[in-house]
Amino acid sequence: MSKLESVHTEEAPAAIGPYSQAIVTEGWVFCSGQIPLDPKSGEMNSGSVTEQTELVLTNLRAVLEAAGSRMDLVVKTTVFLSDMHTFAEMNAVYARHFGDHRPARAAVQAGALPKFCDVEIECVAKVA
Repeated sequence: MSKLESVHTEEAPAAIGPYSQAIVTEGWVFCSGQIPLDPKSGEMNSGSVTEQTELVLTNLRAVLEAAGSRMDLVVKTTVFLSDMHTFAEMNAVYARHFGDHRPARAAVQAGALPKFCDVEIECVAKVA
């Protein structure tokens, strides 16, 4: 059986339920969905979708780094939006964070997201 290593960093929000920020196993990182929580205060950023996406991807980067990975090793993301009409706004921030790297991606509108935020993103990446 493969060893599962739970990841925790103070640079991203603590899990708000019975889950890990990420799990590392066999050279892969499976990141839980990140929402726009400030890692220091625990407060929700309820600003624009641009602001929320910025914080979500900053948090995701911190989790990846704590797991021994980085954004250019992400192979798959799933983006959850409260309203698909905000896709272009989210996508502009997403493109800036990933640069020329283009992981596989799914984007869906969800009926509701944790703490009623507008953006949540999860990913799978290789360990560096």
